[in-house]
Amino acid sequence: MATIAPIAPSADKPRRANRSSMPRGNRRAPRARKSIVLTIVMVVFVIYSLVPLAWLIINATKDQPSLFSSFGLWFGDGFSLFKNIGDTLTYRDGIFVKWLGNTLLYVIVGAGGATLLATVAGYGLAKYKFPGKRAVFAVVLGAVAVPGTALAVPTFLLFSQVGLTNTPWAVILPSLISPFGLYLIWTYTVDAVPTELLEAARMDGAGEFRTFFTISLRLLTPGIVTVLLFAIVATWNNYFLPLIMLSDPQWYPLTVGLSQWSAQATGVSAQPIYNLVITGSLLTIVPIVVAFLFLQRYWQSGLSAGSVKQ
Repeated sequence: MATIAPIAPSADKPRRANRSSMPRGNRRAPRARKSIVLTIVMVVFVIYSLVPLAWLIINATKDQPSLFSSFGLWFGDGFSLFKNIGDTLTYRDGIFVKWLGNTLLYVIVGAGGATLLATVAGYGLAKYKFPGKRAVFAVVLGAVAVPGTALAVPTFLLFSQVGLTNTPWAVILPSLISPFGLYLIWTYTVDAVPTELLEAARMDGAGEFRTFFTISLRLLTPGIVTVLLFAIVATWNNYFLPLIMLSDPQWYPLTVGLSQWSAQATGVSAQPIYNLVITGSLLTIVPIVVAFLFLQRYWQSGLSAGSVKQ
C-alpha cells in the first residue's frame, strides 16, 4: 500500500507567520514617534505665536511706572487697562480715533474694492476665451512675484506728479490692485464653477450678469472670503506706503500713527506714553481678530456645500 508523504511547509510561510505575529505595538511605533514629534513642533509654534500676544495683553494692564519695574510676562501692582484705554482714545484730542477711522476707510474702500475687482477679473479670465489670454496670465504671475515695497517709490513719484500725495487716494488707489487675489480667484473659479452649469443656465435664457450673481457668486464664496481677508490684513497692516505718501497726521492709519507715538516715547526727549503705545497696539489687533472670527464661518459653509450628495 502506497503511503503519501506529508508536504513540507515552504520557507515563505514561517516568514509570513513571523511577520504577522509581530506585536502591534512595534508596528505602530514609528507612527507614534512621528505624532510625538509633530505635537512638539506644533506646541512650539503655538507658544511662539501666543507669547507676544500674552505680553501685549498683560502689559496693557500696567501703568507707565509698572512697565519698567515689573516682569514682562506678569501683571503689575495695579490694573490700569481701562484707564489706559481711556487715555489712548483721548490723547491729543482723540487722534487715535481719527487714525482708526482712517484705517477703516482704507480697508473698506481699498480692500473691498480690491476684492470686487479681483473677483470680477478672475472670473472673466477663467470662464471666457479671448486673444492674449496667456499673455495676461504671464503678466499676472509676474505682478504677484514683484513685492509691494519695490513699487512704493515709483508709485509715490507718479502720485506726486498728479497731486494726490497726502490725500486718502494715495493709499486707497494702490490698495485696489491685488494681483495675488486675482490669481487666487482665477485658479479657484476653474474648479469651483463648472462650465456645464453655466451652459445650462444660458440655455435656460439667463444672461451673463444673472448667471454670475445667482450661480457663480455663491460657488465662489470661500474664495472671495479668502481674498477679502488677505486684502483686509494687507491694508490694515500697510505701513511703508502710507509712510511715504502721507505727511499730515490727520490722514495717518494706525500703523504709522503708533509708530510716531513709539518714536516719541523712546526718542531723545521721550514722553511718558509708552503705555499708550502698548494699549493702542492691543486695540489695533482687535478688529482683525473679530473679522477673522466672523469670516471663518463662510469658509466652513462654503467648503462643506455640495460635499453630501444623494
